Amino acid sequence: MISKELVGASVRPILLSILAKEDSYGYDIIQRVKEYSFGQLVWKDGSLYPVLHRMEDEGFIESYWQKTDTGRRRKYYRISPGGKEQLEQERHQWLQVDAILARLWGLQPRMSASLLMSQ
Repeated sequence: MISKELVGASVRPILLSILAKEDSYGYDIIQRVKEYSFGQLVWKDGSLYPVLHRMEDEGFIESYWQKTDTGRRRKYYRISPGGKEQLEQERHQWLQVDAILARLWGLQPRMSASLLMSQ
């Protein structure tokens, strides 16, 4: 299981990465996180929505309402231009950390992380 601290540190880049692929709503985001993490990360509604609201306040994401096929309204989230910039910064930082840990543990760093470290 992944520690609470590491999960907390990875929430923003995970959410921004999901929303960079396409707009989504709370339950779908939770299911995608579970799928992408092979069940290692299981988020709850109660922990997701405060993060989404905070990221919206920070200008990284935007929300809008849309009707479903059944006529119910559902709140969708999309990445903002500022969120795209933040995602690039987060990606760069995470790849740097990955490369550092790979070297410390005697593993081969990812090619993309190696390129970042040489900059």
